[in-house]
Amino acid sequence: MSVVIVTGTSTGVGKTVATAALAATVEGSVVVVKPVQTGAAGGDSDAREVARLTGVETLEWTTLDDPLAPDTAALRQGVEIPRVATYAAAIGDLPHDTVIVEGAGGLLVRLDAEGGTLLDLAAALGALAEVEVVVVAGAGLGTLNHTELTVDALRARDIEPVGIVVGSWPAEPGLAEQCNLDDLPRVTGVPLLAVLPEGAGAMTSEEFCAAAPSWFV
Repeated sequence: MSVVIVTGTSTGVGKTVATAALAATVEGSVVVVKPVQTGAAGGDSDAREVARLTGVETLEWTTLDDPLAPDTAALRQGVEIPRVATYAAAIGDLPHDTVIVEGAGGLLVRLDAEGGTLLDLAAALGALAEVEVVVVAGAGLGTLNHTELTVDALRARDIEPVGIVVGSWPAEPGLAEQCNLDDLPRVTGVPLLAVLPEGAGAMTSEEFCAAAPSWFV
């Protein structure tokens, strides 16, 4: 089994669509896991969106009402949530060839009440399976700093990300976006893996799965 961890440089950078694109292009049996989903009271479900776009199996384990960091959302809701180690063990028991894990927000957002993060989950899974980390970044101003910080945090734990995905490429990119496309791999030393077009999440499943392979470089 191989595990692909999908993290964003921040929230709203296109992580769910990137997760779906990866799921649509992986060979063999694949499952997408969303360990923690916040904003459930408002109907948010990244796992359902991935399933709609790709038709692959998805699992959503912990749902919390408020659209906040999981530890804060759980505290406000007055509920206990699993530790990162529990998620790691459950992922390690899955029988699929590839497990794609979508985080919540950025790499260091707390997934449990003890300070466990997606970075901790990636490190724990590294002891159980082959783990690759994909960083989803924005296209516009600020993305270089955010992406470098994320990559540096991974490398501080001896985890080398396999690639960067630009999660939403505008139909009419400006100067900043055009420069960032070259600068992201240059300043981070991490290769560009894919560039996803703005609006890809509005496609039908047939359109999405047909187009997804062309977004990878």
